[in-house]
Amino acid sequence: MATPKQVFLSLGSNLNQPVRQLKKACHLIESRIAGIQVSSSIYKTQAWGHLEQPDYFNQVVCIASTRPASRILELLLQIESFMGRIRQGIWEPRIIDLDILFYGREIIKTPKLIIPHPRLHERLFNLVPLAEIAPNWVHPGLKKTVAELLMECKDNLKVKKWRA
Repeated sequence: MATPKQVFLSLGSNLNQPVRQLKKACHLIESRIAGIQVSSSIYKTQAWGHLEQPDYFNQVVCIASTRPASRILELLLQIESFMGRIRQGIWEPRIIDLDILFYGREIIKTPKLIIPHPRLHERLFNLVPLAEIAPNWVHPGLKKTVAELLMECKDNLKVKKWRA
């Protein structure tokens, strides 16, 4: 039997009660993919790319799964669709955005999937919640811990822990 891999997922929303959307996405991840082992706090962050849109709410969760990364991606896309996401372009407002940041220690490059996420180390909205739950996790390509990547990140968008 295959050994489960730790899979770090990024969740983001800036439409239709974003915090509620994150909670709904967590529930769907647990019911359709795998139980969440640990989750970060929720962070309110400035929008990346097109800045003229509502702030995002972001979170990182870790699951353990024996499913292939490609299957996890398919399931995440199904969850996005189920929740009402319509893909219109990059950096547009969205009801939910689900990405695979890490799939164990693997490096995967296919036409449909690149892991670790190719812009992870450039984005505070990923690094801040990831550092909360896995500061010593080593990026398999860059050979640096998440904490090191966070310290080196040049992103200057505001990321602030959200309190309900």
